[in-house]
Amino acid sequence: MKKAEIISVGTELLMGQVANTDAQFISALLPGAGFGVYYHTVVGDNKDRLAQCFKKALERSDLVVLTGGLGPTEDDLTKNTVAEALGLKLVIDEETVKDLENYFARSGRKMSSSNMSQAYFPEGAAILKNKCGTAPGCMINKSVNGISKIVVLLPGPPSELKPMFEDEVLPVLEKDAEEVLKSKFFDIIGVPESEVESRLSDIISGRTNPTAATYVKEGIVTVRVSACGTSDTASALIEKDAEVIRERFGKNLAGENGQSLQETVVRLCEKHKLSVASAESCTGGMISELITSVPGASNVIRSSVVVYSNEAKINILGVDPELINKYGVVSEQTALAMAERTAVLCGSDIGVSTTGNAGPGTLENKPAGLVYVGLYFRGKTAVKECLIRGSREHIRRRVSNTALNMVREAVLGIGEDNDR
Repeated sequence: MKKAEIISVGTELLMGQVANTDAQFISALLPGAGFGVYYHTVVGDNKDRLAQCFKKALERSDLVVLTGGLGPTEDDLTKNTVAEALGLKLVIDEETVKDLENYFARSGRKMSSSNMSQAYFPEGAAILKNKCGTAPGCMINKSVNGISKIVVLLPGPPSELKPMFEDEVLPVLEKDAEEVLKSKFFDIIGVPESEVESRLSDIISGRTNPTAATYVKEGIVTVRVSACGTSDTASALIEKDAEVIRERFGKNLAGENGQSLQETVVRLCEKHKLSVASAESCTGGMISELITSVPGASNVIRSSVVVYSNEAKINILGVDPELINKYGVVSEQTALAMAERTAVLCGSDIGVSTTGNAGPGTLENKPAGLVYVGLYFRGKTAVKECLIRGSREHIRRRVSNTALNMVREAVLGIGEDNDR
């Protein structure tokens, strides 16, 4: 495979003020277009340092993608620096001038003279339209010391970069790809990473194509399977391993190829025409936030209520105060009562609840990280005790994933009952 390098331009990235999601996005897509990403570089808005980084990238990579520094301000140096390093003049593109004038006319604003700098490009560059902003990008094909190089300049804002890269850059790169690297991802829940690796030792150890690896995040173990070859060959190699993973993990396989746990839950509930309501204490609405992030969630989620205080649990949900006094708010009894009450009050098929101590410190002499997740489903109940170490945010996300998985498993049980 050919080598690719990404140079992200912006002092705000170096200072940690902005997360570098552009490089992450591009890196995920380039292998499928025949380019392995070998290097990531972040450089501030400094012409000399940018020039050094760019010249080094040209020496060692076939494709150099630069993000950021295409705006109209004084510190937007990318085009000038790249043109100078390649020995190219900057020339004005009249069509871009018209696009800029039309953009500002539509928005009812006056175009600043500095915006005209965005209409200049290295001579011979193919211009990439910006459908979501004012800074076009460009692609340059240039022979450097007798070796063909591709240079791509993209705007920094993700809302502008992503459609430009997907719509205009990827198709050009894919057209000439002889060998690609494809990957597929499998999310497994309810099985520790060490056990996942042990069950898949025959497809993880000692292979070069395809390869498989695991990593864990917030209670979900992801298995990545990657293969090199033509598009069809790579897909076929991956599918053989996919069949093994599906067979060995069954109900513990929560999603494939980027389908999140919450999307899996929504699609399952849609399929079985089931509605969900949540009553959340320590997760503070995170379960409903995850569900509603999925298109089509309106067909599934009936209601959500955050009942953080004991009074809210009693007055809004109608949980018996004697139950809380007897067992405590951090208890399986309270979790079950919350799940049932929210299902009954909202008229939903499924009620799910969380109550516990996200920390720091103790609550009712219960340690930080102790949380109970309750589930009510058509008259049946279930509860799960979680004891999780980590920050409040980590605990809340792990518990929310546990709650979503309990819903997933309950709905999957419908199919099992029907098969009997």
